Amino acid sequence: MKLAQSRVTAQGQISVPAEVRKRLELVPGSILEWDAEGDRITVRRVGRHSFEDLHQALFSREPEPRSLEDLKEGIRQRMRARHARR
Repeated sequence: MKLAQSRVTAQGQISVPAEVRKRLELVPGSILEWDAEGDRITVRRVGRHSFEDLHQALFSREPEPRSLEDLKEGIRQRMRARHARR
């Protein structure tokens, strides 16, 4: 079943048709993988990591709970340090 067509530019580039982008849930920065299977080439999206997966990888431990007053005091200190006259 033919889904869509693309034309190759003189520089060897192609545009991914909108229907294909929608079906593969492609966004800017998505990586496509090209596989050769005999005389066929298959293209697929690599990795489908959710925001939660990335967050867990970057922040492996839970932050310790803080009160609203602690947060406000931290902001006050940061603003004083940032805008203090030198």
